[in-house]
Amino acid sequence: MLTNKMVVVIATEAPVGVALNTAALLGVGLGHHHDDVVGPDTADASGNPHVGMCAHPIPVLRAPAEQLHDLRAQAAARDGVTAHDMTQIAQHARTYEQMSAILNGTKAEDVEYLGLALYGPRAAVDSLTGALALYR
Repeated sequence: MLTNKMVVVIATEAPVGVALNTAALLGVGLGHHHDDVVGPDTADASGNPHVGMCAHPIPVLRAPAEQLHDLRAQAAARDGVTAHDMTQIAQHARTYEQMSAILNGTKAEDVEYLGLALYGPRAAVDSLTGALALYR
């Protein structure tokens, strides 16, 4: 059994296209910051190579956007749990530099989240997200 767990939580209000984009971007962030989540390259029986993919299941859950603020703060307070976030600011920015500049000038309480990805000890992540519904 894997000792760490990852989940993605998408704002219930996000339109489907935004939700899919949010999940994809959060997945990239998880893979970049946690070396152990991507398995090695492999091959099929014909010898065709297949690039390594995530070695963890990633449940995609949903929660109201207003709840994501609290969830992010709770995750940040847990030892070993990292929270990756996708904000409205990032969704609307044209460049990473623009997003960063706008975010730097925005108070924490004014940031609107479209989604979060949490990674950390299974028990901690389960306690944070166990009551959330699957995204359907």
